[in-house]
Amino acid sequence: MVAFDPAANPTQRWAYPLVLVLSGVALGVSGLPAPLYGIYEANWHLSPLATTIVFAVYALAALAAVLVSGKVSDVVGRKPVLIGALVALLIGLGVFLIADSMAMLLLARTIHGAAVGSIVVAGAAALLDLRPDHGVRTGQLSGVSFNIGMTVAIIGSALLAQYAPHPLRTPYAVVAVICLVIGVGLLALNEPHTARTRGPIRIAKPAVPEEIRSDFWFSALGAMASWSVLGVLLSLYPSLAAQQTHIDNLVFGGAVVATTAFAAAMAQLAATRLPARYSAIIGDIGMAVSLLLTIPVLLTHRWELVFVAAVLLGATFGLGFGGSLRHLSDVVPATRRGETMSAFYLLAYTAMAIPTLIAGWAATRWDLAAVFPWFAGAVAAACLGAAAAGLRSTRSTGGI
Repeated sequence: MVAFDPAANPTQRWAYPLVLVLSGVALGVSGLPAPLYGIYEANWHLSPLATTIVFAVYALAALAAVLVSGKVSDVVGRKPVLIGALVALLIGLGVFLIADSMAMLLLARTIHGAAVGSIVVAGAAALLDLRPDHGVRTGQLSGVSFNIGMTVAIIGSALLAQYAPHPLRTPYAVVAVICLVIGVGLLALNEPHTARTRGPIRIAKPAVPEEIRSDFWFSALGAMASWSVLGVLLSLYPSLAAQQTHIDNLVFGGAVVATTAFAAAMAQLAATRLPARYSAIIGDIGMAVSLLLTIPVLLTHRWELVFVAAVLLGATFGLGFGGSLRHLSDVVPATRRGETMSAFYLLAYTAMAIPTLIAGWAATRWDLAAVFPWFAGAVAAACLGAAAAGLRSTRSTGGI
């Protein structure tokens, strides 16, 4: 086995920011259709359950991808996995461009789920390969790139859908061009994973190295709580905010989600000096409070307060998820990065998919405004549970 040599790739200082940008674009693609679901529902007469199934199919495909992509990248390298996933992103965008039915939406989202899941896991491992001594910083920058990518994609999608011709085509075409540009850089990338793991490629079990098991569960619980909140943001909150404020404009719903994502990115940058454990715990508690606040805010029917709630929810999401990812990135062993990040994102995607499906089913039986408080309350309880587990873990280890 060859040890990592930080001087082995001296001419590709752009490699690290390239992988960060790729990760951000991938997460942006995951949120790209969010402002468009209302158009699909109106044009194709889709029910709320159908919309959440489209959303959940993406998460389930991502779940399958994170089970195998970490191990695959450990064996064959990060670059082949990232290139294959980027090609899949482009194929999925092509399916969206020609989509004319629910089946086509499901196919596109399935392809994108597999692609994004692979990029998230292999990209996280590649970043740690490129800068192995900067795990905390890498975890922070990864979280920031995710949220910036989501911000730009969602607000861009909403603007193009509202004001450009062909609202169900133009957003995907623009992002496809961006992916092609990134692909050129990816082809020129030197393989960052020089210390390959030998063995057959198989489905990775959701297990982690014994020596970091308590750290892993601390981080995983925070990620699960955070991504449950992400499911709320991408599936229910934009439509409900537009309904309650009586603003029938795609840009409004997109701006609500984009504001949340941008606030998350800024919170992660601002929390640089805050220890990762404290950041995760504060974020988990803050997300619970912010979610509960959205319930009376929506009842006021005031768009200004909706944006205030979005900022609070985004900032606390950034602290919770960012702190969890920073902590795990700092402790994961070099030889187990791919498999460990697979287990981490497996739990995160599960936490996002299951509550969203339940909420979509409930919205077919009751009004969305009646469903949301129960959904928000359940996710808030999960956030408080993650915070309590984090506090116990901190006490048992004697602090940070």
